[in-house]
Amino acid sequence: MGESRVVWLEKEQFVAFDGGGHSVVVSSQNPENAVGAKPSDLLLMALASCTAVDVVRILTKQRQVLTGLEIVVRGSQEADPPWRFTDIHLVYRLRGRGLKPEAVHKAIELAEGKYCSVSASLKPQVKITWESELLPEAG
Repeated sequence: MGESRVVWLEKEQFVAFDGGGHSVVVSSQNPENAVGAKPSDLLLMALASCTAVDVVRILTKQRQVLTGLEIVVRGSQEADPPWRFTDIHLVYRLRGRGLKPEAVHKAIELAEGKYCSVSASLKPQVKITWESELLPEAG
């Protein structure tokens, strides 16, 4: 079972710790408190980073040479409290040497649809979609 802690600092500012003691600053976004990530944005970051780990792992196992990965994630929320996410869209931007589009597609599909615990926890209540872009290697 996973365990995390959230410790109140002051006003609407907190530090969240994962089970390994790693931390992230969390806060509301009003002018006097905006020193950390917004809690709902952490959910989007969790989804993107969860799938990122799996995409990198899968492509590495497939001997695909990945040299860069960025995921842009956007979420649509209901207009009224509790502002539930209804749709989340991820854009995977990958760089690599000779990356095969079919390998990239399969890796993202497996990461998002089978291995990511965050994605599995959000479905089916939240519609999750994605697309990928293969970019030229930087240099």
